[in-house]
Amino acid sequence: MQGKKNIHKTQGIDLYLSHPVDVESQWIGQDEIIRQLLACWLVVDEKDLPLTPKIIGLPGLGKTTLAMAGARLRKQELYIYQCTSDTRPDDLLITPVLSDQGKISYHASSLMTAVIRGGICILDEGNRMNEKSWASLAPLLDHRRYVESVVAGVTIKAHPEFRCCVTMNDDESTFEIPDYILSRLQPSLKIGFPTRQDEMSILKYHLPFAESEMLQITVDFLQRAHQLELDFSPRDGIHLLRYSLKRLSQDLDHPLSQDEVWREALVNILGEEALDLDKTAEKKKQTFGGGQDNFAPGLGDFFFDPESPLNPDRIVRG
Repeated sequence: MQGKKNIHKTQGIDLYLSHPVDVESQWIGQDEIIRQLLACWLVVDEKDLPLTPKIIGLPGLGKTTLAMAGARLRKQELYIYQCTSDTRPDDLLITPVLSDQGKISYHASSLMTAVIRGGICILDEGNRMNEKSWASLAPLLDHRRYVESVVAGVTIKAHPEFRCCVTMNDDESTFEIPDYILSRLQPSLKIGFPTRQDEMSILKYHLPFAESEMLQITVDFLQRAHQLELDFSPRDGIHLLRYSLKRLSQDLDHPLSQDEVWREALVNILGEEALDLDKTAEKKKQTFGGGQDNFAPGLGDFFFDPESPLNPDRIVRG
């Protein structure tokens, strides 16, 4: 039985293990950063230890995808633990569960399962987690490489092939990660915005059925947003395209035009400010103490095309 296979016996207790994540993931572009990630997980000597890097970037740039692709290249089981502000040490390690018969069974988290089986664990959104939970991982993230569960009364040494990384959004954290933990999460791998070619490849990979014109409009929009240092990401572009294509495919008595659908998608997904990137960028710079003089020249041309669905002159405001 599958359940039987997922029981790990240790120090007199049965641990019910989690299942690995089975998701196809491909990393497109920015080859150097995936090489850096894989280097962190290498062991070059019998006395060497793998590193636990933190992958940093704005939401939607592919931090988790990068780590998943790294696990796939290493051909190891992948486990993902979603960190939240109310994550407890027991949640991270071993959770006792009371059955209908009044017996306690112990369930290993995805992280603990990776520790036992020698898989790769992504601690997703690590900067959302409180210090008490991080403290429970301190011995796992240094040369000791073990975890101690007070609830189950066991200490478990990490499998030699166990690897880990932490993703963090480049924004305000719910909790500030203590220095003694940050010193263990090294190095920092920073993901930036993709190039035009890479962004097009990303959208085509996720939406191979999208028309070339819609793809081009979306990439133009995203690249312009990147130039203006606005926080719109490839994930936003995927949502824009998915919504637009679904609206266009609806069998309506009065079908919408491509331009109407695109403007509707911008407002419903990214907000009114996405209709005028120049104005949004100027407002952002003023908020953070900048000014119009900080803009790079020539960035307004995209909206000046009279046929563009993003041209402010074509926007009908209600």
